[in-house]
Amino acid sequence: MIDTRDPSTYFQQIVLRNGTPVTIRAIRRDDIDKVVAAFRKLEPRSIYTRFFSFRKNLSAEELGRLRETDFVHAVVLVAALGPGPDDELIGGGSYNVHEGTQAAELAFTVEEDYQGQGLASTLFAILADIARSRGITRFEADVLPSNTPMLGVFQHSGLPMQRRSVDGVVHVVLDLLAEPAAPTGSA
Repeated sequence: MIDTRDPSTYFQQIVLRNGTPVTIRAIRRDDIDKVVAAFRKLEPRSIYTRFFSFRKNLSAEELGRLRETDFVHAVVLVAALGPGPDDELIGGGSYNVHEGTQAAELAFTVEEDYQGQGLASTLFAILADIARSRGITRFEADVLPSNTPMLGVFQHSGLPMQRRSVDGVVHVVLDLLAEPAAPTGSA
């Protein structure tokens, strides 16, 4: 079980399937320039898959939300290469609580060179543990049908999953209170 008492101080070192050491940690206010740099390195297809549109920049509102992450209503974790203040962000995962509910919207971004290495699955597991410790009972996500790797992360989580298609988007609901079934693999 992951220590989730204070997600604002979360820090864990992992090794990806390809042997790359990565630090998963809570986002910091001084990470915004690193987030922008990481976004600019993404391929257009990855941007479209994550944001459902092609774009060149994150909006001021999106960056403001990252800067003001409270780790109560919104939790943002980043994946970084390298030690200390000079680390390079290669991905991240977040959830935002739907106001007045026990549900949260879940999202991930992983730089292309690190996709398929278990990073999204690891971020998912950590965020699920944090969410459970905060009384969140379900995750929701909207995923493009072509984003089979992300759908695979959800499927392989072992959690009961409901899927429905709405306007060309797959809406996924994952039950965080259920005991996970044995994983069927990792995406």
